This record gives sequence, C-alpha cells and structure tokens, in this order.
Amino acid sequence: MRPFAFLPLAAIALAPFALGSAARAEPPQKIFNLIVYGDDPCPKGEGDEIIVCARRPESERYRIPKKLREKPAPSGGPGWGSQVATMEQVQRQTLPGSCSAIGSNGFTGCTAKMLEQWFAERRMQESRGEP
Repeated sequence: MRPFAFLPLAAIALAPFALGSAARAEPPQKIFNLIVYGDDPCPKGEGDEIIVCARRPESERYRIPKKLREKPAPSGGPGWGSQVATMEQVQRQTLPGSCSAIGSNGFTGCTAKMLEQWFAERRMQESRGEP
C-alpha cells in the first residue's frame, strides 16, 4: 500500500476550512419578494433585509393571478364517441350501400345518396317558402 495515497482525499476534505472569511460571507437574514401595483412605492429594507419588488399595472391589482386563471388542458384525448365516428367515416367507402366503385353494392349507395340530397334540397325550399 502506498503511504501517500490518502493525500488527495485529505486535501479535498480540508478545502472548505482553508478558505478565508471572504468566501464564508453570511447571506442576508431576510429576503422578501413583493409585487407592487401601479405607482405604489417599493418598501425599503431595514438593516440587512433585501426587498425585491416586481411592478404590475394597476388593472391587475384585484385580478386572479394568471396561473390560476388558465384552465388546464383536458387529459385523455378525444372521447370514444368521436373516435368511433371517425372510424365509421373512414370505413364507409368499403361498406355496402356506399357510393364508390370499391365498395360492394356501390350503385345502390349512389342512388340513396342522390335521393338524400334531393330530399334535403326540397326541405330547404319548403323552409324558404318556395314552391
């Protein structure tokens, strides 16, 4: 075993004691963080007190803080109902009764779509009072 192997460890352990008094200056005893509104003066510290003031406009004096005003984002994503509706909309082209060349019974779906459109246009005309 080497006799001087412990010297680097001893130097690290004794380093805080070797520092002068300037390195060990005491922090102030009291620190205050205040928010002042409008033209209100920032109070003066007494003795070794430190007072830090943040200035806000007068219109913010009686308002709820911005962090509390903001609503948290909803968690969980979209609801199941909207997810099912999206899946049905995507799959509608390949289902029977669709109006596409790739779905089975596509011609019947096209006829049904045309009839739905005709009835919707007719309802709109009746609601406007047109013959």
